[in-house]
Amino acid sequence: MTKVVKNSEVKLGRKVNPNSARQIRLAELVAKKANGELKRGRPVDSNSARQARLMLQLANKILGVGQGRPVNPNSARQIRLAELEAKKINNGGVIKRGRPAKVVVTDEVAA
Repeated sequence: MTKVVKNSEVKLGRKVNPNSARQIRLAELVAKKANGELKRGRPVDSNSARQARLMLQLANKILGVGQGRPVNPNSARQIRLAELEAKKINNGGVIKRGRPAKVVVTDEVAA
């Protein structure tokens, strides 16, 4: 963090010792990252059961195979959704939702 005082920078906090073990380690990490040699995390075992399962899931996703149990087209929900879709198609893509508009009835006496 720096503070600008009349066109000159003043560093705040303690001075950094560039020869300390921590600063040397940080410099090595920056150098490894720049070279692309920095390895983080646990290595992946390509022969594991999890990797085989993930590859199978990816292949199924590409082929369009879904997960879970299939949809029952005769269920109440699917019938209701099909009716809503048919209404939407018949009404030009618009379905009115909510309460209907209030109908005002006026009593007019014919004279």
